[in-house]
Amino acid sequence: MSLRDAFGGNRVYIIVAIFIIIVIVLAVLFSGRELFSAYVDTYGEGWSEIRSEWTHGSRLFGLESWNSFTYRNNNSSYPAYLTVTTMKNLFMKNENDLKKETRETILKEASKQNINIDRETEISGERALKDGHFTMYIIYNATLSLSEDITEQIRFIGETWNCDISGTSVICIGYAQVTNNSEVNLTYWAKIIGDKDGTFLQKYPSTFSLGDFIDPNGLIFNVKCH
Repeated sequence: MSLRDAFGGNRVYIIVAIFIIIVIVLAVLFSGRELFSAYVDTYGEGWSEIRSEWTHGSRLFGLESWNSFTYRNNNSSYPAYLTVTTMKNLFMKNENDLKKETRETILKEASKQNINIDRETEISGERALKDGHFTMYIIYNATLSLSEDITEQIRFIGETWNCDISGTSVICIGYAQVTNNSEVNLTYWAKIIGDKDGTFLQKYPSTFSLGDFIDPNGLIFNVKCH
């Protein structure tokens, strides 16, 4: 073995050792970082948390962690769900990455439920929540085929933001069935997005109204992240 080969091999070991030391130091520095889990502070009667669907995980020796809480309404004729996911990473995600991940999560969730997303109906914008956080949202219309003769209408919303106080990123994914045998019921969709009339898409095609139509008991509107 030449001196060059020996030096090259030692250099690899040195790089690996330095990497391990850096990881250990970061683990020690961030081991005390508690993940403040975002949750719906007020959801009222007719909704409940699905405790069996609580998920959590971590990677990079615990330097990055996440968990999710899921809520659903109690009306089986018009099922509706909201999942609130909190992520704590080494570095806060930027807005473009959060929006991209939110869109991908919606499409993935819809595919799992055999729901057909109409991508042509996508609208997006920003609004402020009850605690003052400014968020980015994406909304889609979708359909669910139950049989050859029955197709129900579904609506999806993905809303995301960074919480500087807790050092976390939050993604909310909500969807609601708004028809049942052609009978329209926007109540549960309205509860998710915080629109008293439940007609957000018709009244405000490009932006949320922050006026009289915001329901102070809306689920996403009441997510607490710090």
